[in-house]
Amino acid sequence: MKRIILLLIAAVLFVGCGKLTTIQSPDNSLSVSFRLADDGRAEYSVARDGAPVIDWSALGMQCAEADLTREFTLRGVDSRFNQQTWETVWGEEREINDTHNEMTVHLRHSTGVEMDIIFRAFDDGFAFRYSFSEQETKRLTVLDEASEYRFVADHEAWSIPWRTEYYEGLWTKAPLSDKTDTMCSPITIEMQDGTYAFVHEAALRNYPAQNLHVQDGALRIYLTPWLDDKAQPLPDKAYIPVPFPTPWRMVILARDLRQMVASRIMLNLNPPCRIEDTSWIKPMKFMGIWWGMHIKAMTWEQGPKHGATTANMERYMRFAKEHGIDAVLAEGWNKGWEDWQHFSFTEPYDDWDMDYLSNLAQELGVEIVGHNETGGNAADYESVLDEAYAYHQQHGIHAIKTGYVSPIIRTVDGLQWNKGQSGVRHYRKVIETAAKYHIMIDNHEPVMPTGLQRTWPNLMTQEGVRGQEWNAWSTDGGSPCEHVTVLPFTRIMAGPVDYTPGVFKFENPVIPGTRVHSTLMNQLGLFVCFYSPLQMVCDLPEHYMEHQDAFRFIEEVPCDWERSMLVEGKIGDFCVFARLGRGTDNWYIGGITDEEAREVRVPLSMLDEGEYSLTLWADDEGADWQTRPYAYTVTERKVTNADTLTIRMAAGGGFAATVK
Repeated sequence: MKRIILLLIAAVLFVGCGKLTTIQSPDNSLSVSFRLADDGRAEYSVARDGAPVIDWSALGMQCAEADLTREFTLRGVDSRFNQQTWETVWGEEREINDTHNEMTVHLRHSTGVEMDIIFRAFDDGFAFRYSFSEQETKRLTVLDEASEYRFVADHEAWSIPWRTEYYEGLWTKAPLSDKTDTMCSPITIEMQDGTYAFVHEAALRNYPAQNLHVQDGALRIYLTPWLDDKAQPLPDKAYIPVPFPTPWRMVILARDLRQMVASRIMLNLNPPCRIEDTSWIKPMKFMGIWWGMHIKAMTWEQGPKHGATTANMERYMRFAKEHGIDAVLAEGWNKGWEDWQHFSFTEPYDDWDMDYLSNLAQELGVEIVGHNETGGNAADYESVLDEAYAYHQQHGIHAIKTGYVSPIIRTVDGLQWNKGQSGVRHYRKVIETAAKYHIMIDNHEPVMPTGLQRTWPNLMTQEGVRGQEWNAWSTDGGSPCEHVTVLPFTRIMAGPVDYTPGVFKFENPVIPGTRVHSTLMNQLGLFVCFYSPLQMVCDLPEHYMEHQDAFRFIEEVPCDWERSMLVEGKIGDFCVFARLGRGTDNWYIGGITDEEAREVRVPLSMLDEGEYSLTLWADDEGADWQTRPYAYTVTERKVTNADTLTIRMAAGGGFAATVK
C-alpha cells in the first residue's frame, strides 16, 4: 500500500541578475542556491549547516544550435514540497521515503531557447537536471555539459578510469587534484571533515552516460561521445528532441557511511513503476553452468567438454531442487559460440533438449535462467528481440542474462560506446521488450546503473564490475582482498551487482597462479554485503558438498529484504551489513575484511523483544586466506536485542550469521 502526502507550493519569483534563489532541504540542514552572473551564466552552490560544501559552480549545456552556458535571463522560479512513501517490488527495503523540496528555475536564452533547471534538496543530498518544454526549437545537438561540482577542498576520491572496459577495474583512492584521467561515474569522495559524497546520475535514458574529470579545480562532466564510422569520437554527444528532460545529476552528502549507503536519492529521482502486474517478477538465487567454463573444466561451445548439455543441466537442476536454489543458468546452450559471429537465441546445440528441460523445470519447480550473449552485436539482437523472448516465454523461462562482450558494440547506429546515447537506447529497448514477455533481465557489460529498476523492476541486476571470474583466470592473480571491501561504497551504491559470490574451491591447477583472495567465510559474507535480487551461487555442486555445513548458510539466505543497514565499515578495509528478510522476522548478518585480520562488534539492537536463535559461521582462530582458507567454525546459541556479538575476521576473511 502506498502512502502519499504531496504538498505543492506554487510561487513565481522574478529575480534580477546577481540575486540569489535558495532551496532548503526539509530538515533545513542543506541549502542549494542559484544565481545568474552578470553575463547571464547560471551557477549554483551548496552549503550544509551554513558551511560551504560546493562553491559557485557552472551550469548549462553547449549545443550546436546555441551556447546554453551564458546569456540567460530569468523568467521565474517555482517551488514545491514533496513527501511520499512508496513500496518497492523488490529491494534492500520494502518502503522508501521520498521527502524533498524542489525548485524550478525558468530561463530564456538570448537565442530564444527556453531551458529550465530543476533542483531537488534532500536531507542527505541534492540533484539537478535540465528540462526543455514545448517550444519553437524542436531539436538540440548537445556538444557537452557545462555542469560541474566545485568542492571547497581537495578531497580524496575513489574511482576507475572512464575507458575501463565494462567498468571491470580496481577502484583507487587519491586526492581529486591527482585524478588526471577522466573517471567513470560514480565516484565516492571522502571529505576532509570526515563526511562523504557520492557523485552519480539518475534516470539515464536516451542520453549518453556521464563521466567526470577535474579541470581548473572543479569536477566537471564529460558526456560519452558518439563515434564516427571509423569508431573515432565525434564532437556530438547527444541528439535530443524538444521537449526533453536530461538525466538527474545527483550528489549524496552523508555525515557518515551508514547514511551514505542508506540513501535512496537515486531511486527517488526515477519515475514510478510502469509495469502494472509485477507478480511475475521474483527475486531468486540461481546456480549456473558458468564457473566450470571460467576454470577451464567446461566449454561454452559444443565439444568434448561442453558444459550446457541436457545431462549436465539436469544434474544442476536436481541439485538446486534438493538444496533450495531457485533457478539454474546455462551459458553455451545455443548456437554461435564456435565463432562468435552470429548467435542464435532460438536454436539449441544438438546436445541440449529445450523441451525436455523446460518440462523438467516445471516438474521440479526450478526456474531456468536463459543466456543471450550478443558478442557486442546489439543491432542483430535488437532485430530479433520479440522472437527470442517469445521463444523463452514459450519454454517457461522468465529470466535472461544478456551479454555484450565487446569494448565497442555494434548498435543500429553503427559502432558505438555501450554507454553512449545509442547504447543507452538499446539497453532500454531490451528492458521494455522483455517486460512485454514477462522476462527479468540480468545485464552484463551494461551501462552503469542509474535507478531504472524503480520504473522497470524487471531490470533485476547488472554486472559492470570486476567480478568473481577475474579470480579464475586473471594473469595478475586475481582481485586483491581489498577489492570487495571497496565495492559496497562505490559500484554497488549505483545499484544491484551480479558479482557472482560463493566460490568454495579456491585452487585451480588448470590456470596456475590464479587464486580467489578470500577465506570461505568471506564468500559467505558476500551474500549479505553485496546486494542483488538475482543472486548467483557460482561454484560447482561437488565443491559445495565438500563443505555442506557452510553451504547451509547459502541455502538459507534470501535475496529480498524488508530492511537493510550498514552496521560498521571503512572503505577499502571492511564492512558489516545486517538485513531483515522480506516478510519474515529473520535477520542475516555478514561481514568481510581486506588483507588484515580484525575484530568487529555487532550490536543486536535491531532485533525486536524476545529470544532468537543465532547461527554463526566464522573464521577459525588460525584461518588465513593464503594458508588456511577453509578453516571455520559453526556455532549456535540464544540471543536477545541486548546482546553484542564480538567476531574475529581472519586476513581476507569474513563471517555470516542467521538470527531467527
